[in-house]
Amino acid sequence: CSAGGDALPLQCHPASSKEPAPAFSPPVSQPSRLSAKPHLRPAKVCQAGDAYAREKFKPRARRDLEKEKQRLQNILATGKDVVEHKVKQTLVQTKEEEIPEPDRFEELVNEVQERREFLAEMEALGQGKKYRRIVLTEISQKMHEMEIIDKKRSEEMKEIMAKDIPGGNKSDLHN
Repeated sequence: CSAGGDALPLQCHPASSKEPAPAFSPPVSQPSRLSAKPHLRPAKVCQAGDAYAREKFKPRARRDLEKEKQRLQNILATGKDVVEHKVKQTLVQTKEEEIPEPDRFEELVNEVQERREFLAEMEALGQGKKYRRIVLTEISQKMHEMEIIDKKRSEEMKEIMAKDIPGGNKSDLHN
C-alpha cells in the first residue's frame, strides 16, 4: 500500500523511481503559460510608427471647372441642362437622316386600305352592320386629308413651274 492508500503499480521500472509514461499515449506538451501582464505597446512606440501619419491632400482637376460653371449658370437661368439637350438633338438628327420619313399621302392610302380589309372581314363574319358606320367615317376622314395634301402639292407644283418658266403668263397657270 502506498502512503496515500492507493494500490501499488503493477509494473515498475527498476532504474527509476518515477512512474513510467504510458506506452499507448503520445507525450503531451504543456501549454505555454500566459504572463500576468498584457502585451500592450506603449503610446510612444505606437506614435513612433506610421499608424498616425496622414496622407497629404493632393487636389486634382478631374473636370473642366469653367465648363461646369457655365453649365450651372445655364441650369439656373433656363431651368434646363443645355449641354445634355444638345447631345440629344444630335442623336435625333442622325436617326432622322438614316431613316427617310414615309410620305403622309402613302400612309393615308395604306390606312384606307387596312380599314377596307377590316370591314370586309367583319362582313364575312356577320359583324358588318356593327362596324360599317365607324369604318366608313374613318375612311372619309382619311380621304379628306388626302385631298388637302393633294391640293397643297398641286399648288407647290404650280409655283415651281411658274418659277421655272420666266417669260410665261402666270395667270394662265392658275386658271
